Amino acid sequence: MDAMLAHSAARLARQTHRTATFPFVSLPAGPGRVPVEVSLVARLGHGAGDKLFYESALRQGRHARFVDALDEPSAKLGNTDLARGDATAVYSFGVGHRGHPFHRHAGHRVFTAVSGSGGALLRFSSATPDELERDPDSLVRAMHVVDVPPDCLFMVRFSGETWHQFASRDTRGRHPAFFALSTHTNELGGDLAESLRRRVTAGEGDIPSLTELLPEHVVRRLAAMPDALARTPVTALSLHDRPGGLLEAACRRVRSLAGRLQRWRIERGVRPGFVSAVASAQVRESGQLAEDSLLRGQLSDRVVHHEDRFTLRLSSHGLTGRDASAWLATALDGFLANRPPGVARMMALRNVLVRPLGLRTSPLGCPVSSLLSASSPARFAGRFPVHALEIAEDGRSAQVILGADDKHLVFRSCVAVRLLGGDVVEFELSDRIACRNAFGRFYVAVIDWPHRKFVAPRMLAHAVAAARCAPAARAQDGLDGSP
Repeated sequence: MDAMLAHSAARLARQTHRTATFPFVSLPAGPGRVPVEVSLVARLGHGAGDKLFYESALRQGRHARFVDALDEPSAKLGNTDLARGDATAVYSFGVGHRGHPFHRHAGHRVFTAVSGSGGALLRFSSATPDELERDPDSLVRAMHVVDVPPDCLFMVRFSGETWHQFASRDTRGRHPAFFALSTHTNELGGDLAESLRRRVTAGEGDIPSLTELLPEHVVRRLAAMPDALARTPVTALSLHDRPGGLLEAACRRVRSLAGRLQRWRIERGVRPGFVSAVASAQVRESGQLAEDSLLRGQLSDRVVHHEDRFTLRLSSHGLTGRDASAWLATALDGFLANRPPGVARMMALRNVLVRPLGLRTSPLGCPVSSLLSASSPARFAGRFPVHALEIAEDGRSAQVILGADDKHLVFRSCVAVRLLGGDVVEFELSDRIACRNAFGRFYVAVIDWPHRKFVAPRMLAHAVAAARCAPAARAQDGLDGSP
């Protein structure tokens, strides 16, 4: 009976209302301060919060501006640019299962986060330093807690002077609190010490340096009242499930299990990320070979059954110190290192189909597949196997001949670079094929359309994109143009 009465009392104490928009709470933060605002935006899939936390924490830990302090690992993703009048900064940060200590900041904070699969508790106190000095218990009396459910996207905005602590709702330590992206709307905001202001002005601010911890005498008082935080008012935000209901409790259990499974999977390896730069220039197909192309002298004693030429031009503005040989070396590196995934899959299929016929196979696209040859008549830049090479005395053009002989056909490819006027660099990939038998002619007829429309232009575009990003020093290293 007592348990039933207690349950009824709890239901009477909880006031719940429906909302057709984002569940939202605004908490007063004291005179002259913006209120604390928390908005629940979306509920993600089961276990998504833990998955995002642990994957992002691994990536964050490898960031150049990673800092691990105050139980709040963070990375500075976007710095201030005070010279242009921009005082904003952007950080990523995570709060693990242990939470972090009570603290505050000088300036306002706005962050968007995804809660872990156990949910998160956001504790805010509007107590002022003077009030804490007179009475340490004022921290708890001025405190309000926001309960964020598991696996949810939410937004928080609050005044920097507001004391706050974030922790996982899961008291058994199985789930993190959340992972967030935080915007410091004004890194110089608030009453900063002069030494800290100089540090921020120099672009060296970070979350720990801009954090003020709770006074030690208040920390000791809080430790002496272990049950005090459990008695503070709580506002629970929720999507789909009514807070305090059986459905919500069941959902929390399922999400907790899913989150632990996600962590177990991520701890065994996280997939890499990619940065793919696509040049604005377009690959163009030309009907005839260039007048100075080395390819004109190749296969001249045979009947040529296929011939093409593809070019791509880009601006070399800002990339000094590269002559045609340097650009050509980076392009050849690009063919090896920046292979188009679609072409790679096509080559894998082609290799499976032709292997029973005893034809030559390679993981590289056919036009440049001989770059993986163990032997060749010459070497460009001391490392690329080629059939022939030519470098202009003025350094404004360079080209090499690649290719191989197979049972059904013989092919030669020319990779060339020309420095044109106006800081324009032209890259070229051209091919000649001479068939040896009827099967070779059938093979060329089958591959003609995908080669012209996909394989050759895609390979050239990817190689040039890699050449565009390659450091000039790497391109120049060891280039003398000799075989």
